Formats: sequence, C-alpha cells, structure tokens
Amino acid sequence: MKRAYINGILLDGTQHMEPQAHKVLLCEDGVITAVADEGTDLDGYEVIDLHGGYAMPGLINLHVHLAGNGKPSAKPRDNAALVRKILSNGLTRAVAYRMVCSYAKLELLGGVTTIRTVGGIADFDTRCRDDAQAGKILAPRILAANEGISVPGGHMAGSVAVAAHNNGEALTQLTKVSTQRVDLVKLMITGGVLDAAEKGTPGELKMPPEMVKAVCDQAHAMGYPVAAHTESPEGVKVALENGVDSIEHGAKMDEETVKLYKEHGAFLCTTISPALPYALFDTAVSGASEKDQYNGRIVFDGIVESAKTALANGIPVGLGNDVGCPYITQYDFWRELCYFHKYCGVSNQFALYTATLRNAQLAGIGEVTGSIAPGKSADFIVTRENPLEDLWALQHLELVVCCDRAVKNPSPKRRKEVGAPWFPDPDLCPEQRPGSLHLVQTHVGVGYRMLRVEPDEL
Repeated sequence: MKRAYINGILLDGTQHMEPQAHKVLLCEDGVITAVADEGTDLDGYEVIDLHGGYAMPGLINLHVHLAGNGKPSAKPRDNAALVRKILSNGLTRAVAYRMVCSYAKLELLGGVTTIRTVGGIADFDTRCRDDAQAGKILAPRILAANEGISVPGGHMAGSVAVAAHNNGEALTQLTKVSTQRVDLVKLMITGGVLDAAEKGTPGELKMPPEMVKAVCDQAHAMGYPVAAHTESPEGVKVALENGVDSIEHGAKMDEETVKLYKEHGAFLCTTISPALPYALFDTAVSGASEKDQYNGRIVFDGIVESAKTALANGIPVGLGNDVGCPYITQYDFWRELCYFHKYCGVSNQFALYTATLRNAQLAGIGEVTGSIAPGKSADFIVTRENPLEDLWALQHLELVVCCDRAVKNPSPKRRKEVGAPWFPDPDLCPEQRPGSLHLVQTHVGVGYRMLRVEPDEL
C-alpha cells in the first residue's frame, strides 16, 4: 500500500525541530519512503489530506504496566491476591489477557505508537506484542519485559513481579522470561510510596546488591538491557554500581551518583505523573494517608530534581508515565510532557523530542522509529494545533498512524473520576487550564468533592 499525506505541517521529532510546511509524506508498506515537496507526482498513491494539521512522530512511552487502568480506589488493593485469582483458571486468564490488549489499544488511541512495558502479568505483554505484530489486534509497537524480579515484601512482588528469595531464584526467573522472548528485564530494587512502612522512608532498598549484580551480569550476557525501579538515592547507587542500564523514576543525586551514571552509560527514565497525586492532591480526593502524602512529596521532589540534575550534567533522560498507578491512564501520556516542561523547565520542543526520537534512541530502536525520516516506520500522529506552542494540543488527535495502520479521530473512552482532579474538562476554554484558579468536580469513592487547583501545583 502506497500512501501520500498532503497539506500537513511536519514536526520531524529531532531536537531542534521546526514546523515544515508544504511537504508531502510518502509511505509504502508501513515505511516512510520520502519527505517530498508539494507538487510531487502522486500517481499510484492513496492521497490523505491532513488539512493543515501538524504531523509528528508518534509518542513513545518508556514506562508502562499494561495490566493497570489508573482507576483510583478508596481502599488499598491486594494486587497479589487479584493476580493469583486471575491466573487460577483459563477463563479468568483469557478475560484478563483481552483486558491487557484493550489497554494497549488505548495507548495507541492516545497517540502512543511505541510502549516499553516494565512489569506485567505472566507472559501477557509478549503475547500482546506478538499478536499486534501479526495484525491480530490493534496496538502500538511493544517492547516487553513481562514479569519483573522483586524480593519477598518488595515492590509489586506477587503481582507484576516475582519474589525471588535468593540469587538462584532470581536467575531462574530470568531464564523463564528469556524463553518468552522478552525485550528487556525489569528489577524492583527499592520500595515505593505505598509500601513504605513509615514517614520519610519511601524507596527503601529491598534487593541485595549481589542479586542486582547477578541478574545484570547474566542478562547482559544474554543480550538484555536491565531497567530498575529505584526511588531513593541509596537505591540508585546500588543499581548503577551493579550494572543496571536505566533508572526508572529516580531520586536526588549527588556528585558520586552523577559520576556513576556517566561511568556506566545508564539513562534516567523520568516519571513525574505517578507521584504527583500523592504529593499534591488534597487527601480528600486522593484518599492518601498523611504518611503516603508525605512520602509522595519526597518521591515527587526526588524525581523532578533527579531529572533536572541529569539534564544539567548531560545524562540521557527519557520519559514514561508509570501507567497503572492511581490517576495514570493508558490514554493520557501527553500529560507527562506537560509536567516535564513545567517542573523540569524544558521547552515544549525539547519535551516533544524527548518523547519521540530521544525515547526511541534510549530504547534501542532509534533506527526504526521516533522521527519522520525516510526509512523509518510510518509511526506518526496529527494534531490541529501546534504542540510547540502548547503541549495541550496533544490531547486532541485527528489521526494516529502506526506502521501505516491509520486510526482517524481516535476517541478513547475517558474516566471522569481519573481526569477531573488533574485538569478541567478538556472541552473547557484555555483560560481554565493550569495557571488560573478554578474549581474542578470529581467523584472519588462516595459523594462529590470540590478540589481547588493552585497554579503552581499542576
């Protein structure tokens, strides 16, 4: 199939991208063959008119848990018990797998054409990847880790990670995921916000350094990069010293940590979205305890400061949004770009570059996708407004194309209880966006509550 996309304004995804008008995007069999000038002979092409919309590379989300939908809960969930129930029989496994596939589709409808999963249920993520590649389901390109490796009492143990009691069990799990043909390996080195026992102790080191090293050494020998959940300065150092390739989330850095990043060639995957509700939402809305809010603020500040320090010191920074955490949906990755811009002080241009070409490079697929250039996969999205002027443009898409499979006017079903506390209704006027005071109505648990959103909070 040969397609020509005309009358679009191109943003190519490179670091210094500028709008390019009067260009024609030529694609054949899912690959970009040329970026041509207007007037090019289009005989033999199916012509798609973009009507002056802005065409840019599809977004790439580097930190996804496909099993989660982001719906907040009034009470803490026992995720391990839920996963045991899901895997207990064929029917519930089948239903859960269909759910995972539907969440992958939501990523695509939200403008994300590549995802990197970092902890999932059984082998669902690689199965979803393979079914998408075979054209059986509509989903983004998937780089899959399947179940992560944790320790007893560690982060996500029993749900999207397996609890390893010793190095032998950790290496057994590594062998298991290798037979599932994963694309990367995920370690849960520290705890997080909700599994901290006391105020002031989020990101407590859980995994012994020798286990981290054993898994990293073997994974590298097998050709797999290793990503690690780390939310404390101690955890980051242990991860880097023992061979981890990417720090997921991050924490405040000192000079020693900066040196370790550079010595080991590791990158930081920043995830501002998941910590923000615990840190900044009114507890009447988030349902967080005083402890969780306090610890959420530590993690939130640590993630932001980590990203700032990394950028200032030339450490590579990618973006993910930790889909599955409360209030973090499969269709709202665009928010992470807004937070990267606001809290880390980067330009809209740099935020879009990070979420496209930079993320592709860090994921090892920079030759495949991430920019609009000949030879790259036909992965792009179209917005009516220019995201270089306002990143909010990314929430309203006119077209999503992944490997040349096109979805016109994608409209993922949005959860009101998830969206309302973050921002006003997307159809409200620009004056009611973050930066002005307004009231937002949200439904959490029982009854309606009013949340005041301060300009420096969102």
